[in-house]
Amino acid sequence: MTAELHTLTGAYALHALDPDEQAEFERHLAACPACAQEVRELSATAARLGSALTLVPPDGFKESVLRRIDSVRQEPPRTSAGPAAAGASRRGRTVSNWALAACLAAVAALGATTVWQHLEARDARQDARQAQQATDQVADVLAAPDARTRSARLADGASGTVVVSEERDKAVFVAASMARPPSGKVYQLWFDDDGTMRPAGLMDPGRTAQTVLMDGAVGDASGMGVTVEPAGGSRHPTSQPVALLPLPA
Repeated sequence: MTAELHTLTGAYALHALDPDEQAEFERHLAACPACAQEVRELSATAARLGSALTLVPPDGFKESVLRRIDSVRQEPPRTSAGPAAAGASRRGRTVSNWALAACLAAVAALGATTVWQHLEARDARQDARQAQQATDQVADVLAAPDARTRSARLADGASGTVVVSEERDKAVFVAASMARPPSGKVYQLWFDDDGTMRPAGLMDPGRTAQTVLMDGAVGDASGMGVTVEPAGGSRHPTSQPVALLPLPA
């Protein structure tokens, strides 16, 4: 089975594993520096590809604007004043003003589209950078030479594993087969500092298997826990823990 796990680095980097495979592979990463390095490299490549995202205006947008501008006649040359000439001049000014307004509208629309493209691309790049940073941090803890693990069976057939690197002063929690929290609730992670629970981040309520880099330094914590809290989390636990694990020595 270990040999097969070595072949899953690409699928893991692209989030193509099912929840059980993902949890098993992430446990494998804690003991396989070669796979952890390959995952970092593949994830970086995927993030760079994602950051290359570009967006285009709706189909036919530019052609439609150009057709409307081309259909407007150029303003005739101004001549000496007179009733007919004055009327033509007024009509010319009306047409000219409409053409100017159309051009300005086109420029504004194209400018807005360009800004929209820029913002969308910037957000995509930012999301990719954040995802890459989180992936790198998780992989760094899992592959740390001093990484230690502690696993436990949780309620309803779920399982949890905490991986701690004293050198990095960080911890990662790996969950599998977790029941979804009630609507409007979220699983919150905690460090146990001699009986005082310190917030350590939130889990994704839409996923039953996930790997979470716990917020903050491990410090002097002797354990960690999981509780069900209102969306957005709490400063202190408001429910009985669904999981309590001592941190590996």
